[in-house]
Amino acid sequence: MVALVVGVDSSTQATKLEARDASTGELVAGARAPHPPTTPPRSEQDPAAWWDALVRSAAELGVGPVDAVAVAGQQHGMVVLDAAGEVVRPAKLWNDTESAPDAAALVERLGAGAWSEATGLVPVASYTVTKLAWLRRCEPASWARLARVLLPHDWLNLRLAGEAVTDRGDASGTGYWSPDADAWRPDLLALLDGDRDWTAALPEIRGPAEPAGRVRGEAADLFGPALVGPGTGDNMAAALGLGLAPGDVAVSVGTSGTVFTVSEVPVADPDGIVAGFADATGRFLPLVCTLNAARVLDTVARLVGADHDGLDGLALAAPPGARGLTLLPYLDGERTPNRPDATGTLAGLRTLHEPADLARAAVEGVAHGLLDGLDAMVALGLAPAGRLVLTGGGARSLALQQVLADLSGRPVEVHTGAETVARGAAVQAAAVLAGADPAEVAAAWRPSPGAVVEPGAAVDGGTRAALRGTYHALRDATAPG
Repeated sequence: MVALVVGVDSSTQATKLEARDASTGELVAGARAPHPPTTPPRSEQDPAAWWDALVRSAAELGVGPVDAVAVAGQQHGMVVLDAAGEVVRPAKLWNDTESAPDAAALVERLGAGAWSEATGLVPVASYTVTKLAWLRRCEPASWARLARVLLPHDWLNLRLAGEAVTDRGDASGTGYWSPDADAWRPDLLALLDGDRDWTAALPEIRGPAEPAGRVRGEAADLFGPALVGPGTGDNMAAALGLGLAPGDVAVSVGTSGTVFTVSEVPVADPDGIVAGFADATGRFLPLVCTLNAARVLDTVARLVGADHDGLDGLALAAPPGARGLTLLPYLDGERTPNRPDATGTLAGLRTLHEPADLARAAVEGVAHGLLDGLDAMVALGLAPAGRLVLTGGGARSLALQQVLADLSGRPVEVHTGAETVARGAAVQAAAVLAGADPAEVAAAWRPSPGAVVEPGAAVDGGTRAALRGTYHALRDATAPG
């Protein structure tokens, strides 16, 4: 009998499930159910919506009892429970920017360098620690009820296995976990409230292949008494799903844009551009995240009256540089660089411009922002000279594939055939089931690219430098202060 594992991707937009053969990684079935939409600066969801989507997608999956399941969830979200285990208020998500003033206050209190050394992060509105500070400042009644704080995947673990369990990967995105000690930093949470027992409020951290327990209660109707993996954050699961090795770099384009690589050593960036996350294998996952990625392309497609294929056609028909039109794509504020109040800026507009130029400028703007992340990693001494992998929903854009290759000067491996995060969660579930190293399972299951896109002849080194320089000039000219 074939052993089955299920990987769960509980993202901002939807829950996606993949059932896979635990030995070979072969896909058996997939399912999807949407989450309620959010619109920053206030971006919140009721955790019950995640559970409802998980129940509906598990029913659609239709594979019966499985042997192991693991959950990958959107990072940083703040789920607050009271002493009875009830959710106190809707979860604030990673792209909620209302805690920007609280982030600034935390940085001022300790200094960016001290935060980076302590946690691998410099507080910005995305991180959980700043959302907790916002909660105390803005909702004292909710704060008074707080007995436990979880991340989205932790809360789903609690619903599945009855245990408040997380992993070092997702914990590393909170702003109160130490990469050096490999442990929580409740002393940093004491900056918010020195009278609270923060140790009792935090979930237990399990190892990369250490079970969280077994599915129980109402959840057993979904999967049977399956083993539950420790779970992880969505970016850590994506690295597993892609089989990333040290030196490889992934660019994921979804609601957010992320650039990440695998490192054997922790990374601390006092500028706060590169987040020094841990991964789901025992190593580290330096990562740069932008708030504005696929939504930029969605917005510009709507403005020019095109669908996604139409936007691609327009963008590919326009010349590199869009005849002098440049888009700084900070439509919903921005996380990297830290500009929570920013808006998009369109520069160089003339009467000669056409919809194709705007389409090209949008694609180039998204690519420039992502490549800034790669530049920041190189500046820290990382050498991501291996594969350049493009994934996520936005990776289906033929224009983005080509523009990223053109502006990076590197071949781009395109992975659009599977749900990478759900696949990575399934990798973890298989590792837990077999008692194996998740990195070894990830390497064995590494997918082949759907395509490899080479840089085009129209963009040589000089053109590439000029386009990057024009974008950087606009970015720097519009910086606050």
